[in-house]
Amino acid sequence: MKYLVEAKEGSEGLNGPPSVGPAYRSVFAKDGYSSLIPDLDSCWDAFRHAVEKYPNNRMLGLREVVDGKPGEYIWQTYKEVYEIVIKVGSAIRSLGIEKGIRCGIYGANCPEWIMSLEACNAHGLCCVPLYDTLGASAVEFIICHAEVQIAFVDERKIAELLKTFPASAKFLKVIVSFGNVTPEQREEAEKNGISIYQWNNFLLLGQDKHYDLPVKEKKDICTIMYTSGSTGEPKGVMISNHGILSMMAGMMRMLECSYFPIDDTDVYMSYLPLAHMLDRALEELFIFNGASIGFWRGDVKGLIDDMGMLKPTFFCAVPRVLERIYAGLQAKINAAGFLTKALFNIGYNFKKGNIFWGRKQEEAGFIFDKLVFSSVKKMLGGRVKVIWSGGAPLAKHIEEFLRIVSCAHVLQGYGLTETCGPTIVGLPNEISMLGTVGPPLPIIDVRFESVPEMGYDAFGYPPRGEICIRGETVFSGYYKREDLTKEVLIDGWFYTGDIGEWQLDGALKIIDRRKNIFKLSQGEYVAVEHLENIYSHLPCIDSIWVYGNSFESFLVAVINPNRKVIENWASSNGISADFEALCEDQKVKEYMLGEISRFAKEKKLKGFEVVRAVHLEAVPFDVERDLLTPTYKKKRAPLLKYYQGVIDGLYQSKK
Repeated sequence: MKYLVEAKEGSEGLNGPPSVGPAYRSVFAKDGYSSLIPDLDSCWDAFRHAVEKYPNNRMLGLREVVDGKPGEYIWQTYKEVYEIVIKVGSAIRSLGIEKGIRCGIYGANCPEWIMSLEACNAHGLCCVPLYDTLGASAVEFIICHAEVQIAFVDERKIAELLKTFPASAKFLKVIVSFGNVTPEQREEAEKNGISIYQWNNFLLLGQDKHYDLPVKEKKDICTIMYTSGSTGEPKGVMISNHGILSMMAGMMRMLECSYFPIDDTDVYMSYLPLAHMLDRALEELFIFNGASIGFWRGDVKGLIDDMGMLKPTFFCAVPRVLERIYAGLQAKINAAGFLTKALFNIGYNFKKGNIFWGRKQEEAGFIFDKLVFSSVKKMLGGRVKVIWSGGAPLAKHIEEFLRIVSCAHVLQGYGLTETCGPTIVGLPNEISMLGTVGPPLPIIDVRFESVPEMGYDAFGYPPRGEICIRGETVFSGYYKREDLTKEVLIDGWFYTGDIGEWQLDGALKIIDRRKNIFKLSQGEYVAVEHLENIYSHLPCIDSIWVYGNSFESFLVAVINPNRKVIENWASSNGISADFEALCEDQKVKEYMLGEISRFAKEKKLKGFEVVRAVHLEAVPFDVERDLLTPTYKKKRAPLLKYYQGVIDGLYQSKK
């Protein structure tokens, strides 16, 4: 395989039971893993190095808002940020908080978030990020489980944090707001024995004080990153300095080998939550290289406008955002005149043909990039070189479309919190990797374990099985949960629960999920996420949750239907009603079941994999009702609890 080499045999823990296939690593690591960056022992060293080398570079930027309208980006240099970080660290230490104490950061991405993180890195505090979409119950669990003593909080989240009292007050001693604090909030905090500060007032605590920075080692746990909790309570993933530094070294090596190295002229759009390991790891990487980080305003409708103003060179997004960009571009194309559409189609097919014939993307359609696709490039700021997609699979046709029209390299990646974020990433100018997540970074080994009950063979052709990862970025364990750690970390190998397939070029394709399987009453195994991925390609479905259990013989589903498709179908079939009423209409449900049955046959699904009854839900699954994680993964237990009556009714209707 072009981009894989078999890992050397005989290494401790490398060989496994007969059900485990051979271990592979990136061809860029054939002579060994990427070396760690010299003289770096901690994440603080990476930031300190950047300040020394690039003191006057723009580091953190936020759009100025004048009279309610966003304007230019206002920047702080590396030196200016460093001076504030030192004050934050001194203020923390003045309150008696020492190395090893857990520090929470709760809120949307902003300069203060990064400053708080770097203050933690400087003084050896263990950073505990909290998604800004988390509700009070999840925040309470994390604060109490991690025994967080100090929390930096977006002022819009203070009210939510106060709801965790009195339980969290057993551990929490200090709250620092990034903005204002109301008198009522101050009274509530102090009533529970907690000191609360506004950001500027907190900085004064560290004025004219000096504290020696503690010694920090590679093995030190620098963050406890809580998983989004799709299968129960969040798990605290312990990440070491060594893990993050290794990820940085591997990513830099991969980009250098792909001729897209990061340097101090690059600009990164901070959009994905910093509480997500993917964005956290990437921002640490860009900071080390002296690059600039600009923050979005927090409104997805204004994201493109933010990009136009920021002009980033690198952008990382989840598929949901890229799908919206794709849909918006398709709508503009369809609304254009005949000549415009004809020119677009000619340019698209010309460039696509050249790419598939092996031409480099930037050379495949130079003239059409200037005449046709330049408007798309300008929409994204005009300078984007690489768009990374992570968090979930990106549809192949969308990836192909964006590769051609954006004039940027759109690359899918794969990683987990437990692997310190991105560990398997696609390569630029490798069209064969379309629809895959690419080869491993040169810091890990990857192997498959056969899953016979699902028909996956690690020694088959192509090899398929559960993805197991071993290497420098694998986590140190789940905080206070040694039992769960032992379930997934075996002889140094992390068992991801995801099913992969090796491609001929050495790229990895994610095809299934091992953990979400169950038996129906007649004994057949059902891989539910695999089916949801298939059914979600139907135009009439926006989102689908498939359910079954060992006491029933068939599957049912709750579906968020596509409003436009349903309304168009209803209109053409003489049904007049609003969208909510259409979701209750029996004829619409029969249409949906017919589409599912047709599509299942087209995709050659087995009879027991066909959904037999559906409930159409007009309100999309959301985080607010605890049906989705902050990264928009379906939470199966809460979904079942929420729709239990609906599910019972669907089964009863078929008996």
